[in-house]
Amino acid sequence: MAENDPRDALNRQREQWQAALAERADRYGREPSAAAIAACERFSQARFRRLLELGGGQGRDSFYFAGQGFDVTVLDYAPVALETIAARADEAGLSARVSVGEHDVREPLPLPDESFDGCYSNMLFCMALTEDELRRLSAEIRRVLRPGGLCVYTARNVRDADYHQGIHRRETMYELDGFVVHFFCRDLVERLADGFELIELEEFEEGPRRLFRVTLRKP
Repeated sequence: MAENDPRDALNRQREQWQAALAERADRYGREPSAAAIAACERFSQARFRRLLELGGGQGRDSFYFAGQGFDVTVLDYAPVALETIAARADEAGLSARVSVGEHDVREPLPLPDESFDGCYSNMLFCMALTEDELRRLSAEIRRVLRPGGLCVYTARNVRDADYHQGIHRRETMYELDGFVVHFFCRDLVERLADGFELIELEEFEEGPRRLFRVTLRKP
């Protein structure tokens, strides 16, 4: 593959994420993210029950959703992340509400049609995924959501201070400290919303990062 091929970068990051997540079991803390709290409010208002989380990391948001009464299926491509989530779910008595599976989101989701009420993802969309790969992922999310289901995701945007820093890979992707970030503009959000109704596009800050929180509804 070419040196600047984002697929190669994403493949290499599997090992980097493995090492980073194995180094500290609470790398991102144990409290839920602000994005998860906001998404949970929407899911609760809609009386959802079954959630799909893509890129669960160490499970801080997964356990928050489960604690609020949701059944959560978590997919991640780093085995150590899934091991951590499964172990913590068992310790917390949440194994009945949290299930995990290893999956690379560049491939079709291994899930039935219309099997989830909501889909949530915190910063998975802004990994080393090309726009074409993101379009396919969006279509897969739409497939597994029931009509009226919501997809809520966050992504770093082009107003972030790290945009244009590091090594340019492709499109609006830059490699920073070994990790590739795909920075989103509003036009990209709107293109990825094809087939959905774009309910909300909100910009927010998380520490030094500037992000979009996107809420989509399947018709």
